Amino acid sequence: MGSPAEKVGGAPEHDEVAQTLLKAASDVLAAEGATALTVRRIATEAGVSTMNVYSRFGGKDGIVEHLYVEGFSRLRDATESVPYTDDPIADLGGCGAAYRRFALENPTYYSVMFDRAVPSFEPSPAAVLHASGTLQLLADRLERAMDAGVMPWADPLHTAAAVWAGCHGVVSLERKDVGPPRLDWEVVYATATRAMMLGLMSSSAAPPRTGRGRAPR
Repeated sequence: MGSPAEKVGGAPEHDEVAQTLLKAASDVLAAEGATALTVRRIATEAGVSTMNVYSRFGGKDGIVEHLYVEGFSRLRDATESVPYTDDPIADLGGCGAAYRRFALENPTYYSVMFDRAVPSFEPSPAAVLHASGTLQLLADRLERAMDAGVMPWADPLHTAAAVWAGCHGVVSLERKDVGPPRLDWEVVYATATRAMMLGLMSSSAAPPRTGRGRAPR
């Protein structure tokens, strides 16, 4: 059975030429920027004909869509790798750390996903739906904390979006190396995420809810 990225993006994982094209596109984008990302440039970098790009992806946008989808698949994997424990707040901290690690280890994917690295690219509805699943994972974790009574009830998806916005903001500054010299971004990120959690827990006297939580997956 194919991966989510394969189903939406259309590049079978066992297709060696397709994977070579994707790596070539990622390398060109990282080294030379969006203006250099043409079908001919991708094919040349991959050492194949341009027909391979069209036959497997339909063109440049198909390749960029696959990078977009694959990026969110990797982010999903990073989030799901954080184990469930009996401390939902600590689990959320683990998810936050996984998000930062993903962003720093996958800069090209991250830029396609969130920075409009290819300004002309618009993801398909199917790709957007696939991407939205990663935010739902965070919402599920937050709802678990709400069910446990350590966080007051609020709409989980909107709360997840607020948490994501805070994490994304700090990571974006770190990736752009903005700020005074010797700034320790790991400390900044930990401080910001801890402050968000403390803020969300500030009315934690709310009793646990019953019957509405989701079982850990």
